[in-house]
Amino acid sequence: MIAVGAVLVGLVILVLSADRFVAGASATAWHFQVPPLLIGMVIIGFGTSAPEMVVSAMAAYQGNPGLALGNAYGSNITNIALILGITALISPLLVHSQILRKELPILLAVTALAAWQLLDGTVSRMEAVVLLAVFAALMTWSIREGMSGKADQLGTEVSADLEAVAHMPLRRALLWLVAGLLALIAASRLLVWGAVDIALSLGISDLVIGLTVVAIGTSLPELASSVIAARKGENDIALGNIIGSNLFNTLAVVGIAGGISSITVPPEVLGRDVATMAGLAVLLCVMGYRRRGPGRINRLEGGVLLLCFGAYTAWVLTTSI
Repeated sequence: MIAVGAVLVGLVILVLSADRFVAGASATAWHFQVPPLLIGMVIIGFGTSAPEMVVSAMAAYQGNPGLALGNAYGSNITNIALILGITALISPLLVHSQILRKELPILLAVTALAAWQLLDGTVSRMEAVVLLAVFAALMTWSIREGMSGKADQLGTEVSADLEAVAHMPLRRALLWLVAGLLALIAASRLLVWGAVDIALSLGISDLVIGLTVVAIGTSLPELASSVIAARKGENDIALGNIIGSNLFNTLAVVGIAGGISSITVPPEVLGRDVATMAGLAVLLCVMGYRRRGPGRINRLEGGVLLLCFGAYTAWVLTTSI
């Protein structure tokens, strides 16, 4: 019961601190006149992925790399299947942003790289360096796109959304930024301890806990931000949160965790978890990309995504318990 309580408290603090961290980072960037498109592409994406990043780094540092890997890949599956499914049911999503159209095939390529690295059953430190190098290249491209001054629907939506934090004094923004980060670290330690203890008590692997409970919990910031954006009609922000988070998870989260400690990958991960992650990425590309006109994820497709999430979760639980 103490471990369950630790997980619940850790998740609540994670969600609250991630929200403050994103608000503080966005307001700080706004004060330094960072373009809205760059804030949307990099800062908000980094902020909503901060829980996965800190939890996975903490898990790897404490000798639980399976939890780190499960958290990253499980979050990717949760982001597309559960969060986009719920968001599309609330409000069908129209994809106008040219930036997001470019990021969708990048997401497919990054997912293919992750699958290729797992063929030998490990994520070595050298492979982690490759992931981080690709992440650095992606960030360089994102910064150039964000600083280019090109008109894009994502930048327009972010600019309107930033009005809520533009009045925040710089000192308060920096306070929220630092406090949010410290709270993320403390909550992650609590969450990892509780999750590992639950896994040991139930006799299941930390990988499974990472793929399910921890993945869903650390994806709550993306759920909140995507649903709020969809209700405001900010469809590109809703989808951009998901694409950005999945890119961060696959490259930075796994890269940092693998750099701390090499990760041994069970055989079922490639055939079950990575295959599901890749299939959902392809499905997202088909739904979100149109040659002519905006891409569209309607309520029916949202329902399909939710069914995929239910089927995957049942698959994990029936094959692991």
